[in-house]
Amino acid sequence: MQFGFFDDEKKEYVITSPNTPRSWSNYLGSTEYGAIITNNAGGYSFYKSGGQGRFMRMRFNSIPMDQPGRYIYLRDNDNDDYWSASWQPVGKPLDKYKNVCRHGAAYTIIESEYADVKTETRYFVPLGQTFEIWHLKVTNTSKKVKNLSLFSFVEYVGNWNAMDDLLNLQYTQYTGKMDVVDGIISHGTNVNIPQMPDNFNEKDQGRYSFQAFVGGEIVGFETDLEKFLGSYRTYANPIAVEKGECSNYKAAADNLCGVLQIDTQLAPGESKDFFVLMGVGQAEVEGKAVVAKYGNIEKVEAEFGRLKNYWHNRIDGLQVKTPDPQFNSMLNMWSPYNCLITYAWSRAASLVYTASERDGLGYRDSVQDLLGVIHNIPAEAKRRLELMITGQVSTGGAMPVVNKVTHSPGNEPAPEEIQYRSDDCMWLFNAVPAYVNETGDIDFYYNVYPYSDQGEDTVLNHLRRAIQFNLDRLGNHGLPCGLHADWNDCLKFGHDGETTFVAMQLRFALKTYIDICQLLDNNTEKNWAQPILAQLDDNIQKYAWDGEWFLRGYRADGFKFGSKESLEGQIFMNPQVWAVMSGAASKEQTALSLQKMNERLATEYGVMLCDPPYTDTDYNIVRAALFNPGMKENGGIFVHTQGWAVIAEAMCGNGNKAYDYFKSYLPSVYNDKAEIRQIEPYVFCQSTHSKTSPRFGNSRVPWLSGSATWSFVAAAQYILGLQPQCNGFKIDPCIPSVWEGFEATRDFRDMRLHISVTNPNNVEKGVKNIRLNGELISGNIVPLELMKEVNIIEVLMG
Repeated sequence: MQFGFFDDEKKEYVITSPNTPRSWSNYLGSTEYGAIITNNAGGYSFYKSGGQGRFMRMRFNSIPMDQPGRYIYLRDNDNDDYWSASWQPVGKPLDKYKNVCRHGAAYTIIESEYADVKTETRYFVPLGQTFEIWHLKVTNTSKKVKNLSLFSFVEYVGNWNAMDDLLNLQYTQYTGKMDVVDGIISHGTNVNIPQMPDNFNEKDQGRYSFQAFVGGEIVGFETDLEKFLGSYRTYANPIAVEKGECSNYKAAADNLCGVLQIDTQLAPGESKDFFVLMGVGQAEVEGKAVVAKYGNIEKVEAEFGRLKNYWHNRIDGLQVKTPDPQFNSMLNMWSPYNCLITYAWSRAASLVYTASERDGLGYRDSVQDLLGVIHNIPAEAKRRLELMITGQVSTGGAMPVVNKVTHSPGNEPAPEEIQYRSDDCMWLFNAVPAYVNETGDIDFYYNVYPYSDQGEDTVLNHLRRAIQFNLDRLGNHGLPCGLHADWNDCLKFGHDGETTFVAMQLRFALKTYIDICQLLDNNTEKNWAQPILAQLDDNIQKYAWDGEWFLRGYRADGFKFGSKESLEGQIFMNPQVWAVMSGAASKEQTALSLQKMNERLATEYGVMLCDPPYTDTDYNIVRAALFNPGMKENGGIFVHTQGWAVIAEAMCGNGNKAYDYFKSYLPSVYNDKAEIRQIEPYVFCQSTHSKTSPRFGNSRVPWLSGSATWSFVAAAQYILGLQPQCNGFKIDPCIPSVWEGFEATRDFRDMRLHISVTNPNNVEKGVKNIRLNGELISGNIVPLELMKEVNIIEVLMG
């Protein structure tokens, strides 16, 4: 089934049927004022944090999963019929109600047509502001006058702390205070306590939001949720809308809402514009100021134009034209946009992530997230990278979570030894060189930054200490200890057990560190790292190879993970692909382990994390058994890892296999079979049910996932082979043999690269020659010193 299409020219995904299998969402705003909105106007808004600053209520784990939301109800006062400007919540029959939703970069437009009334509602947050605009255009398409009532609707919280609002009802049912000031709703919580703008994490303080409805006279308002909905009613049939009038009651305590009513008359063919302006601040101050400045069509249109230009510029660092339209739709808009949203919010705000379980930047996740955005926003990425480097502890490990609002480098308590994760700082060896290669900022390695707890160091020494952290924690086989967890939190190696995945990461780190020292002409450090790398290689060969594939690890008591001796979890994906990515595997091991991975783990919807899943193994050793077989870490298709499979095959020159893997989980592939994947066909996700699950092919947890970054890296740098280097730009495609070539435009250090690749012999990998601005160059790295402001690069494969 198909519910929409990619409008590549407008950089939008257009949903033509509102009854999507699940709620299909988008993001508005920034990390200062953020919002989530779905194709049916569901979702919530928040200030700085989805956990500590959520002023719109959201009820998670519901069906549908996106209610309440930011709704506009319409009522025909001549016949008492009513509906909503989005299909839900009223849900009129779709044979009478027409609806289109256009999700774009930080905006959503919902169009509807019912009973000869057409509406278009455009939702966005103006750049740099802490309020949102709902621009509603209402058109009478009939041949008679329409007398309508319009009702805005928001359900408010009793406390901006999400957990308190949803669970601590004996408190939060008594803290809200509503008012209406010159027609602007004032939503206050803890209003008798001072505001504390310098202490954001203090949940018990005075806080305010406002809501205005501009475009007509406010004839009524409602601030008490039960009075608006009515007892035993829902968002689908509010009693106030049914009756066509509000009670004008100013609520104190219980459940709060914000409703403003405008009555309007439309002549045949007439259109009118209305604006809901909602945001952070007091009605009499910030509310009035926003209405005065933004409550007109000229300003709204100008701000929307600025927003689109800003976001499209953030996405346009790489534009491609390949033989595959599904690939193009993702790489030219939705993949980089997905990366930017994940970079912004980590795993802290979505329809699944409530921000109560993690309200900050998970270290391992957020360092990886940088890889997908550095090419588009290098300056911002540098600031985030600096923040994450200061989240490293002086031991060389890392804080599990860095709170970007309250983080105080040099003053944070160090984690207990049992809290360290063995993989956290290994990801710096992906992110730091990626930043330096993109920008050419080699001096970054000499920059000095504090540790989270005490002391400071150069970036180079931060990296060295990350290596030393794992060298100080080696197990019986000379492989890194598992500590609290490695990347997979469900495998309990124990502190002194060993993880071959992190062993591969450590090898990658040492190899990268040697390359950095070579670049910096630092022979002392290079000579320190080389024998350690040689010893680690020896240990990996002796203790990590299981005969046909690489083990996943050991417990200290000798229990093996991912061995042919295992009854469950005999083979894991991670060590097979990272053995290739790190260079740990021999040529023979590479061929055999990837073959076995394909035979045992590959499915039509992606590569499973392990096989067979766990059901009988002691769950204290493998917590994956907490999940049903074929789900998440228990033999599910963990989408975070799929890009690694693509990268490994591409590094081996297997363009057809790499592309098969990529297409198996590419969201756009499922646009015309959305009933299988169910979630948004324009963004990546955390996991997909695998073949041992009765929901085989269903995907879950969209948007915020490492799958966004690694899929972009796999596509851009390994399939297309566009790889920035300190000394130039490397082009080394690994493509399907049926491709006769492709074109790409890439921004690189204030230069524009126009790249055309031709593949006359239908090879999968190999560059025969490259011409830069008409001149033949040697090798496949375009030298920096030969580049101009605009460059024409012609690549011949063969």
